[in-house]
Amino acid sequence: MVENKSHIEEVLRNVTDPEIPVLTIQELGIYQGFESEGDKITVLITPTYTGCPAMDMITVNVKSAMEDAGYKNVVVKLVLSPIWTTDMISQEGHRKLKEYGIAPPVEKTTDSSFLSGEEKVVPCPQCESKNTQLISQFGSTACKALYKCNDCLEPFDYFKCY
Repeated sequence: MVENKSHIEEVLRNVTDPEIPVLTIQELGIYQGFESEGDKITVLITPTYTGCPAMDMITVNVKSAMEDAGYKNVVVKLVLSPIWTTDMISQEGHRKLKEYGIAPPVEKTTDSSFLSGEEKVVPCPQCESKNTQLISQFGSTACKALYKCNDCLEPFDYFKCY
């Protein structure tokens, strides 16, 4: 049995997302904990969506961080429950997204604006203007949409609600 659980948590607290390197896997809400049996440590993570290409790199980063900390027998397991939603992004994660230039999700859980026909108001992370417009449902990654601020004219990614 692994004896230093707080050390393992500290190591995992510093693993970042490869697509948004200012966010840790804990701030993103995909880290679900770890289990230990003997010297084997199983780190549990939930994918943001099925087929997310970043999960392979996150697995590599988790194993590398754990190995650098002296833990050699580490397995990363993808768990599908609970299902990840943008509600799992921490408040710190929201703050860091905005500082990084990505508008954080403005709604809870799922985006239902397409049902009502109402456009959501996504504030610009640069100037905070609400005079923004959707350019494309697809931004720099599949989990982001591309917006433009009509006041400062800057394009920006918006982290879509899931």
